[in-house]
Amino acid sequence: MITIRSKCLTALFVAFYFISCASAQENPMQFMSNANAKVARAAALKNRWEGPVEGPKIQKKKKVIFIAGDMSDAGTSAVFNGVREAAMAGAWETLSIDCRGRCNQGAAIISQALDMKADGIILAGVDVATQVKGMAAAAKAKVPVVGWHASVKSGPTDGLFTNITSNPKEVAQLAALYTVVESNNKAGIVVFTDSSNPYMLAKSSAIVETIKQCEGCRLLSVEDVSLNDAYLKMKGVVESVVKRFGTKWTHVIAVNDYYFDLLNASSIAPVVASNKLVGVSAGDGSPAAYKRIRANDIQTGTVPEPLVMHAWQIVDELNRALAGQPPSGYVTPVHLVTAQNIAYDGGVKNTFDPANDYKNHYQQSWLK
Repeated sequence: MITIRSKCLTALFVAFYFISCASAQENPMQFMSNANAKVARAAALKNRWEGPVEGPKIQKKKKVIFIAGDMSDAGTSAVFNGVREAAMAGAWETLSIDCRGRCNQGAAIISQALDMKADGIILAGVDVATQVKGMAAAAKAKVPVVGWHASVKSGPTDGLFTNITSNPKEVAQLAALYTVVESNNKAGIVVFTDSSNPYMLAKSSAIVETIKQCEGCRLLSVEDVSLNDAYLKMKGVVESVVKRFGTKWTHVIAVNDYYFDLLNASSIAPVVASNKLVGVSAGDGSPAAYKRIRANDIQTGTVPEPLVMHAWQIVDELNRALAGQPPSGYVTPVHLVTAQNIAYDGGVKNTFDPANDYKNHYQQSWLK
C-alpha cells in the first residue's frame, strides 16, 4: 500500500492511478525490455550535435537582463555565467537581478528589467505564471522574454518566446526506469518531492506512474519535503520512514540531488545505514551527485541538465527573437549519468557538458 505524506499530492496521485489503470499496460517482459533499452539509450555518449544548424546572424550590442529566481542555486548561477560567455559573441551587456527566492511574491520584477532599458529578458528559475502583469508589460514594450525553467512546458508558453527545460516527465521516467533495471525489478521505493514546485511535482507524478508498471517493485511512500526547509525536516521524515517500513525500504528516487546531500549528512546517514539504500535523482546533476556516484555512495545515478549548453541555447533563442525569427524548437534529450559513463561528457569536471561541440556550432551559426 502506498503512503502519501501530503494532502495536496493525494488527489493528483489518485488521478494518475485511475489513468494508469485505464491505459493499456505492457506485460512485465515488455516493460523490462523497454526499460533496459531506454536506460541504455539515455546513458549513451552525447557526442553528436542534434541541435539547430541554421539561425540568424548574431544581433550586436544588446542589453539583456537575467532575472534569477535565486542566484545562490548552483544551476542558476552556472546558466548565468554561460549566458555571459555566449553573449560575448554579440558584445551584449548582460546584467542580473537576483530575486533570492522571492520573485513569486508579487514584486514587479519584469518591470524593473524594463526600466533598465532591456532589449531582451531571461526568466531563470521563476514561474512565469506568477509574472502575468510583468509579461504583459514586456509584450507591450515588444521586449522578448526567454525562460529557463520558467514553466513545466518547453517551447513557447505563457507569453514566453520560448522556455528552455528538459521534459520533466521524461527525466522522471528515466530515473524510475533506471531504478527498476538496477534493482532487477525488485525495489522498495520511497520518493522525495517538493509539491510547492510545479516542475518537481510533475516529476514525482511521472515517477509514481512509471513505478506502478513494475511488477516486482513496491512504492512505499511519497514524501513531500520542501527544498526550502528540507535541512530542518529531513531527519524526522527519514526516521518516520524507517520506523514504518524498516529494511523493506531499499531504494530512493528524488526529484533533486539535494535530497541525497541530506541523506548523506552525518546526522541522518546512521539512521538508514542498515537499509543499504541506493538511489537515483531525477535532476539536476550537481557536483556533489557526481562525487557520490563515483564513490558508489548511496546515489548511483542522476539525470542532469546541460546547464552551460542551455545557456548557449538561451542566447541563440533570444537572438532569434531579436531578429524577428521563430524559436528553434530544440529540446535537449535526457541523459543518465552512472558509474559506467561518468568519465565522459564533462564528468571529469563533475558536470554534464556534452562533447558535441555545441559552442562551435552556435558560433558558426551566428557568424553566417
